[in-house]
Amino acid sequence: MALWGRPWPLAWSGLGCCDMKRISILGATGSIGQSTLDILRHDRDSFDVCALTGARNIHQLAQDAIEFGASYAITSVDDLYQPLKELLAGTGVTVMAGRAALVEAGDLPVDLCVSAIVGAAGLEPGYRALARGADLALANKESMVAAGQLMKQTARKHGGQLLPVDSEHSAIFQALQGEARQSVERVIITASGGAFRDWSLAQLQSATPAQAQTHPNWDMGQRITIDSASMFNKALEVIEAKELFDLSPGQIEVVIHPQSLIHSIVGFCDAGMMAHIGPHDMRHAIAYAMYYPNRPALPLARLDLVKIGRLDFMEPDRAKYPALDLADQVMDQGGLMGAAFNAAKETALDAFIAGQIGFLTMSQVVKRVLDRLSIDTAAKSDPLDLENILAMDALARTVAGKEIDKI
Repeated sequence: MALWGRPWPLAWSGLGCCDMKRISILGATGSIGQSTLDILRHDRDSFDVCALTGARNIHQLAQDAIEFGASYAITSVDDLYQPLKELLAGTGVTVMAGRAALVEAGDLPVDLCVSAIVGAAGLEPGYRALARGADLALANKESMVAAGQLMKQTARKHGGQLLPVDSEHSAIFQALQGEARQSVERVIITASGGAFRDWSLAQLQSATPAQAQTHPNWDMGQRITIDSASMFNKALEVIEAKELFDLSPGQIEVVIHPQSLIHSIVGFCDAGMMAHIGPHDMRHAIAYAMYYPNRPALPLARLDLVKIGRLDFMEPDRAKYPALDLADQVMDQGGLMGAAFNAAKETALDAFIAGQIGFLTMSQVVKRVLDRLSIDTAAKSDPLDLENILAMDALARTVAGKEIDKI
């Protein structure tokens, strides 16, 4: 996969190549997708938008497809095909709908695919993009949790790159540039602590979805914000870090950092540490992946360290955040357990949002699913191909649903 190597000037400009990079954005109507489009607004010369995908927010999808001259606008919801087609009538944008269409979006001939779909739904189209040899800017952490080895093997086989977009993994990726991997001793992933950082375990018993979806620092979607409050999001990130950077579980630490300004820290064998610090604005990590190996100038707020004054760190209370222990269990067991973990987590989250179970019950459901499925040695020994991963995803959702029905 060709890379552009000309240094950037201190202003928005093109890639320094005669051809624009063709790009697709999976999950264009979500927070990461919208931030990606905002970056494109400042640089019309470097990227040619091939496809935008979304779900129910078809008015935003249609508006963005028109603004950026996308060739395709794809909604994952079958019933919204006709309304989306009407919104885009006469524009020349090809409209597609349904789960199969979303997966096929990964087959489009692009140089870069931004995978910003939340949840396991992002796995297949991202995998298909890698199989075509595209670079994958990955905000969909579930892909690495459920299918990390498969994603890496596919990237190596077809010549694409996995470029992390999560702020924590982008920070690690940046800190590792020019460093020998064998010199890495540990990686510290920071967590804000989410909406319930200062709540007691007793208070969490009665936490509601409305309370859980208000983040103190970041502006994110409902599901990821609730995952932040439960630290399931951080549990996913720990597993993702292990897979992306070929780390052992013992090399990964989590600390609560309320200011959310240091995104991750890499510790080296000489006792030195390299921390990535920046504003809590996802456009930095997105742009780093989009333009890699170049670093574009961005119109983002600059930090004033004197005004910030202090940076705090604390150890997470694992009684409040059992998701972290569940991540350790998944990494120890390996195999298809990552797929089981993510599927059970998504099912439990759905039940919490629907008011079927309590906030703390989510981790209990996931624990029961992992314990039940870990008895099956096939969960750890079956080939890590897409078919088996998707089969485990479906099985874990069924088991989780039965566990929720017992509550």
